[in-house]
Amino acid sequence: MATPPFGSDADSHYRTIDEFTLGELEAIRLVLRGGSVIDWHRLNFDSEVAARELIAAHELHLSDPRDVDRIASVRDEAIAFLRRHFDFPVPKPVASLDLPGLITLAAGSGHRQLCACAILKVMHIIHHLEGRELLFMLPFSDQELFYLVEEKVYRVVGGMLAHGFPILEFIGGRKNKDSLYQKLLSKPETIAANIYDKLRFRIVTREPDDIFPTLNYMLRNIFPFNYVIPGQSTNTLFHFRTYCEKHPHLADLYSRLQSKPDLEDSLTRVENRFTASNYSVVHFVVDMPLRVPPEMLKRAPAQAHNLGPVIFVLTEFQILDRHTEQRNELGDASHAAYKERQKRAVGLRLKVGMNTESHAPAPAKKPTPEQG
Repeated sequence: MATPPFGSDADSHYRTIDEFTLGELEAIRLVLRGGSVIDWHRLNFDSEVAARELIAAHELHLSDPRDVDRIASVRDEAIAFLRRHFDFPVPKPVASLDLPGLITLAAGSGHRQLCACAILKVMHIIHHLEGRELLFMLPFSDQELFYLVEEKVYRVVGGMLAHGFPILEFIGGRKNKDSLYQKLLSKPETIAANIYDKLRFRIVTREPDDIFPTLNYMLRNIFPFNYVIPGQSTNTLFHFRTYCEKHPHLADLYSRLQSKPDLEDSLTRVENRFTASNYSVVHFVVDMPLRVPPEMLKRAPAQAHNLGPVIFVLTEFQILDRHTEQRNELGDASHAAYKERQKRAVGLRLKVGMNTESHAPAPAKKPTPEQG
């Protein structure tokens, strides 16, 4: 797996709000609202350094010839798809670009920029599908997969703690079987695939202004922003536009974001009917890329060898500041009160089901509208 950039210059990788780039703020906005990168029309990562950071977050090694060949194969398949189904005119100079070149070109303008964006969107889908296919071919237990995720997250966050980054508390955990049973029994959709938090991590920062920089660091060292699951984010801590307007540097960047300024105002909040209205958190789900160790990859069947070395594992993250954490543990917002509300609802459902209208499960929420 890629080694995080710790060392004598570790602090330079933890960027304050005043050091954010446009691409970094745009990535954070996508995470907070649970959007999809497919809705973007440009990629504002306009330096090779930023492009290489993004590629490394995907667990792809540009120093490994096998990874370079794998990336080229996915790129060629993406271009072939665009030409097969959309008669997409991709100029030869664009079709031959490596991945850092495509990412930086996607920040430009004109037809070639449009081509780069389209190619990258299709590459995103192909890479994700083939990583999922590889996962299904590997004889892994959940426990083995979870260990790989935990090793990666603990290593990076442990390094952050060692370097004095503003994190007061870090907790990782696996949902036990009884919690899984109860959660599924409480949901209208009693399908195991709808459980996104079998593996979850919680980070508490010192101050609210530490959340954006901490999240930015995580996006560059633990998971890439484009594999955050659309429609599964909850942000009850920040009104994005108002928060940016309070910080001059963010306000300048905000005026240049590609999506409309009032986008968040039109989004439907992801609801959990057992969560108190005064509970505040930033919560999101990532399909985290993991590079399979060579000794484990050998356990895959021969037909998996063309799928690359990266798999994806659903992982939940929560991040909030110390004051909000303390407030959340009072009264109805507390975890104990949440679990009691859930337990009562499950008990009632087991006894009477949908015998009366008042006992029926809450109607499904409309999906979060995707705009970009």
